[in-house]
Amino acid sequence: MIEVRDVVAGYSREVDILKGIALDAREREIVTLLGPNGCGKSTLLKTIAGFLLPRQGSIRLEGAEVAQRTAPDKVRHLGVGFVPQTENVFSVLSVRENLQVGGHYLPRDKVAARMDELCTLYPVLGRKLKSPAAALSGGERQILALARALMPRPRMLLLDEPSAGLSPKVLHEVFDAIVRVREQEGVTVLMVEQNAMEALRISDRAYVLSMGQVALEGRAAELLRDPQMRALYLGGRTQ
Repeated sequence: MIEVRDVVAGYSREVDILKGIALDAREREIVTLLGPNGCGKSTLLKTIAGFLLPRQGSIRLEGAEVAQRTAPDKVRHLGVGFVPQTENVFSVLSVRENLQVGGHYLPRDKVAARMDELCTLYPVLGRKLKSPAAALSGGERQILALARALMPRPRMLLLDEPSAGLSPKVLHEVFDAIVRVREQEGVTVLMVEQNAMEALRISDRAYVLSMGQVALEGRAAELLRDPQMRALYLGGRTQ
């Protein structure tokens, strides 16, 4: 589905944040990017999404080279959806209006039907269609952001720390919503996440980044048992 090879990228010419990154996310997988703050997780996600163009390396989506294509192009033509960590809904707009914004590139006669599908998938949105996004709880806003990104039926969904700022109970609800996305929409999910335990619980595979490179990679269940992973990122515990 997505193949990243030897990608070098940064926000200035003098500093490389990503230093030859390579990873894969296969069809219908949930893959998580883990690691300490500043290791390059969000930079990698933004580079794949097209907000930051790499200086070197290859990014292939379903076999086609897309490294130098921009985010709007990828959303409109290549089936990529992106949910940023912050400012990911329009607070002054209603839930309905947020979803309509997400369906901007859909044929007008398809928007209402797509909204109905997503409100069936996430009933809380259907109950609050007329409510302003500002009135939603933190978890509800994350689900709205997820649904808005799903409006144009992306094949790949990029999520930047979907659990940020959420309570443990709400965090479970948001991660369960991500699982439903994969099961019912058939999308590939690549997400950056600080909450390693919860992310690995729902993931197929994960990559641990350090200083702009891949330090560990493997199946989620195996990483949960990995002594190095436990010591560095899980506090020495697997339960």
